[in-house]
Amino acid sequence: MDGYVIGVDVGTASVRAGLFDLKGNRQAIATEPIQIHRPKPDYAEQSSEDIWQAVGVVVRRIVQEAGIPPESVIGIGFDATCSLVVLDRADRPLSISPSGDPHWNVIMWMDHRATREAEEINAGGYEVLRYVGGVISPEMETPKLLWLKRHMPTVFESAGKFFDLADFLVYCSTGNNIRSVCTKVCKWTYLAHESRWDEGYLRALGIESILSDGRAGDAIRPLGESAGHLTPEAARHLGLTERTQVAIGIIDAHAGTVGLLGAVWSGQTHPDLAHLERAMALIGGTSSCLMALSREPRFVPGVWGPYYGAVLPNMWMNEGGQSAAGALVDYTLQHHAQYASLEAQAQAEGISVYEVANRLIDKMSAGLPFPALLTRQLHVYPDHYGNRSPYGDPHSRGIVDGLTLDTSPEALALLYYATLQALAYNIRDVLRALSEAGYQIEAIYATGGSVKNRYWLQEHADATGCRVVINREPEAVLLGGAILGAVAAGAYPDMPSAMHAMSQPERVIEPNPATAEYHAVRFEIFRAMYQQHLERRRRMARFT
Repeated sequence: MDGYVIGVDVGTASVRAGLFDLKGNRQAIATEPIQIHRPKPDYAEQSSEDIWQAVGVVVRRIVQEAGIPPESVIGIGFDATCSLVVLDRADRPLSISPSGDPHWNVIMWMDHRATREAEEINAGGYEVLRYVGGVISPEMETPKLLWLKRHMPTVFESAGKFFDLADFLVYCSTGNNIRSVCTKVCKWTYLAHESRWDEGYLRALGIESILSDGRAGDAIRPLGESAGHLTPEAARHLGLTERTQVAIGIIDAHAGTVGLLGAVWSGQTHPDLAHLERAMALIGGTSSCLMALSREPRFVPGVWGPYYGAVLPNMWMNEGGQSAAGALVDYTLQHHAQYASLEAQAQAEGISVYEVANRLIDKMSAGLPFPALLTRQLHVYPDHYGNRSPYGDPHSRGIVDGLTLDTSPEALALLYYATLQALAYNIRDVLRALSEAGYQIEAIYATGGSVKNRYWLQEHADATGCRVVINREPEAVLLGGAILGAVAAGAYPDMPSAMHAMSQPERVIEPNPATAEYHAVRFEIFRAMYQQHLERRRRMARFT
């Protein structure tokens, strides 16, 4: 089969689209910003109409840039953040905002307005919580739905449809009220391994009405299937034709996992699912997600899952992550007195501000056995926006131990470097929890802007003791969506075959064994910092 496939990624602040051939070679890419509304602290809202308009812009742009006929695009796959979209019974946007403006009808993934509802759910001891690592997050949909039921009951009752954002894009494209196993298992507590909802759980929360009248979808379908062809209206909006098949939707980090882990099978004649169990996907960005796959369910306290069919049909997945990853690095740099000087140097030299800091680390570490020794008296705990895993603690907070009155550029570079290490230690902590449940991860396949940062790469390899693999295609999330589009169009018989054909590794960063003892000691300190933080919270709790 000939033709091209498109992956569309709706991230936190932008929509991107990538055009690929059926070997995974990218032909074009485009990006368009989208709006974010923050009416209150811990609130983050978007507009589904704004997002859909941006999708049209980027898809039309890549087809024009590549100079291909629209009819040659045989498949398209959509991924998105796990944000909650609300429409009324006429498919019009319904406000979820304190402003009352229907333009804002999406509760974003990072919106923490439902923290109290999440805590109440966790206190309920529901059986279904076993499949979210024992602790539900306010970033998931059932706490948000409960929040709407309590705080905006008119909106909840009048809503005609509730979508995860990826499912909304599929609905806009096909007109079919279908939901994805991926979104429903990971964010809505659907039990895909038993093909059922825990209706007792939904009744206990008082939100069981979402299962009526197609409000949460008419059907839930596995990844790799087609949701249908583009409607005439969607084809015009996207600049494509009705011939294009639309894949079942997927969450953004999960699309990155699809785009990354096919490289596990590089050099093999056929994909062997067993090899996936020794690899983890790291999808970095504002936050980060860590994905591990297994053929049997593995229950890991504080790590989301196990989710059945969330990345590959018939496989289970556990998901760890960091609520603030790239966002924390930027925060650390931007809130220092010397940031402006680093930024000016970066602009003058045509390099990133991260590389300016990296070069300062190079100079300061000259003559040391390894650069990480620079931070031996500076320790960071990176939970500035809570802990997603392995503790599932939204109230956890960041800590810096070892500050001085030094305000030089070098002091900023050291704090930045210690922050990179702290993020790597958090991943090591997740790997520890996974290992205790039976995983034996040897390699981390990484994507995202951070993989352009040489110190980020080396510290993650050294601190975790794992090889860090960078693939040929840096836009793994877009490639993952395109892979789903290729399978939906029938270009490959199944997802592993498409992943094997369309994803290849490019380089490997090996851990430096000379740093192992140093990082082992710092990791012990890292874990102790969280326990000390918990003790301080316990002692101060009576003053709330």
